[in-house]
Amino acid sequence: MSFASLTAAQTPEPTPATPGPIFPTLPPSDCGTDTLCGWIVERTGNGRLGAFADWFVAKPLQILLIILVAWVVRAVVHRAVTQLANRAAEGTVPGVLARRKAVSFLEGVSPLLPERRRQRTQTMASVLKSVATGVVFTVAFVMILAELGINIAPIIASAGILGVALGFGSQTLVKDFLSGIFMILEDQYGVGDVVDVGEASGSVESVGLRVTRLRDVNGTVWYVRNGEIIRVGNQSQGWARAVIDVAVAYEEDIARVRDLLKEAAHGLWKDEEWRDMILEEPEVWGVEALSVDSVVIRVVVKTHPLKQWDVARELRARIKKKFDENGVEMPFAQRSIWLPSPPPS
Repeated sequence: MSFASLTAAQTPEPTPATPGPIFPTLPPSDCGTDTLCGWIVERTGNGRLGAFADWFVAKPLQILLIILVAWVVRAVVHRAVTQLANRAAEGTVPGVLARRKAVSFLEGVSPLLPERRRQRTQTMASVLKSVATGVVFTVAFVMILAELGINIAPIIASAGILGVALGFGSQTLVKDFLSGIFMILEDQYGVGDVVDVGEASGSVESVGLRVTRLRDVNGTVWYVRNGEIIRVGNQSQGWARAVIDVAVAYEEDIARVRDLLKEAAHGLWKDEEWRDMILEEPEVWGVEALSVDSVVIRVVVKTHPLKQWDVARELRARIKKKFDENGVEMPFAQRSIWLPSPPPS
């Protein structure tokens, strides 16, 4: 027998390669004794079946549970925000969401104040709900990634670095948004108010979280970033006051002029056409200033918001008519000239 035939007889025939398992065989120690995979491997000894159950039964159930919990938390937070907004709209919440006591008595006079408060609370509730939804589902998304076996540590680190970078790069934007939130929360002004914000003043047409749009008396539209508003003068919140300074000549009797001003203001107060715009009977405060050529007497009228200018115009017209009827002299510029005597001839 030759060497080649002896070698061929002693060499075993190769066995065909079998395909590897789709799921690796896992010992119980790799699955964990408190998991579904470990429980199946411990009782059946089949790691492939344990891995299958872990990927197609346990993990989907855990992900579904995370989503359900996130949805329940979101619903609870939204319900709490809605109840808080409803209480604030009814005026039963203390603090910044409640109306100030100084103007609470006006709600029975002006039906727009409760509506304005309701719109403000609804706007803040919408913002809070959006923030809560974003936070809850962001946390749920990160937990789902962790359940899928993805290392979330780099994601959290990257998010932190990205947040710092965005914080430095968008400081102005964040400042505008925070200022807008507090302006709405504190009810500094709303749509329809006439405000003075420094460089621009006029009627508010739109209030956003980033920009406020104003239109002045000339029709010019101003876009003011909320973060740039340092102070706000609201001329139409709660109530307003028409202030009229009337100048009369020094020769006039001040007591008589005060009586005539009271008659004109009282006639406006009793007029049914103007009575709905005026909150209290007009007052004559008295002499306000002594100028070079006149005595200034001040008359004030407490009115509804945005009605002070109409009332002031009408009262000025009535004062002028009353003065004309009673011969009260209005002041005018006077100048005295001294001429030297001519020398004797």
